[in-house]
Amino acid sequence: MTDSSRLNRLDLNLLVALDALLTERSVTRAAERLHLTQPALSASLSRLRAHFNDPILARRGNTLELTPFAVRLLDHVTTALEAARRVFDSQATWTPTESTREFSVYGSDYGFATIGTVVSRLAAERSPGVRFRFMLHTPQVVEDASSRLRSADAMLIPHGFLSDLPYIDAWRDDWFGLVADENEDVGDELTMDNLAALPFVMTYASRNAFTSVGRQVQQLGIEPRVDVVVESFLSLPHFVQGTNRIGLIQGALVPFARQLGGTRVMRLPFPATSIVNALWWHPVHSRDPEHAWMRDLFAEAGRIVEYDIHAHAP
Repeated sequence: MTDSSRLNRLDLNLLVALDALLTERSVTRAAERLHLTQPALSASLSRLRAHFNDPILARRGNTLELTPFAVRLLDHVTTALEAARRVFDSQATWTPTESTREFSVYGSDYGFATIGTVVSRLAAERSPGVRFRFMLHTPQVVEDASSRLRSADAMLIPHGFLSDLPYIDAWRDDWFGLVADENEDVGDELTMDNLAALPFVMTYASRNAFTSVGRQVQQLGIEPRVDVVVESFLSLPHFVQGTNRIGLIQGALVPFARQLGGTRVMRLPFPATSIVNALWWHPVHSRDPEHAWMRDLFAEAGRIVEYDIHAHAP
């Protein structure tokens, strides 16, 4: 039997029922969510069980739990529903000023606090009905980017983590050192000896999640002594204040660190490789005029961010 003939035999409303059952893990609650009677949803569950040859929901004591197979379906169902929604939300003609589309973008708090704020401001001025949902990525999301980006619009992440996906370079940034005002171990300049002797605050320091400058320090023959690992660039200055630690911060975040106070921003004692931040998306979105409009917005916002970086550089 061909894939198309298998699909023709299915009622795609079952996908909606399956999503509710997987989310609620209860026939009663799923029926309430979909405004259906419990017998109607029970009938849908029976058809799903027959199709997959799996119970989907299995009773354990007084509760129902997802079967291992159903757990595997969770992400696939979410992606499929989002893709279907996009198909039926598409418009033959689209006017930004009249759009009510929500764009979903993965990224870090660094990306959201910099280009994300500029994008949202530009969109509010030109297309007041457009919304943005900025979602923090995780190492797992990045590893599964090709699949995740079928249902999300884009991911903000520097080069070096993704490949084989379309992208635009959004803005270039540089790295700086951050030390506490009262850190007497560091003089007017940050030295290689400081890097070798003092503890670090690192962001995303793991095998699959890291910063280019952290790797570069290691390549220079210095194995950083890491006191703290924090998965937030904006939180890093808090872990430097009042300590003898060294933090590594992007130029676009220098104004945030200065506003917080209690730290000194310093040039690094080696030529750190610049960060090239990019906006990545799945090829399925490439010909979408709304998506193209969003990409142009990020490109414009990136130029604004890069200008501000040079204006505030130490």
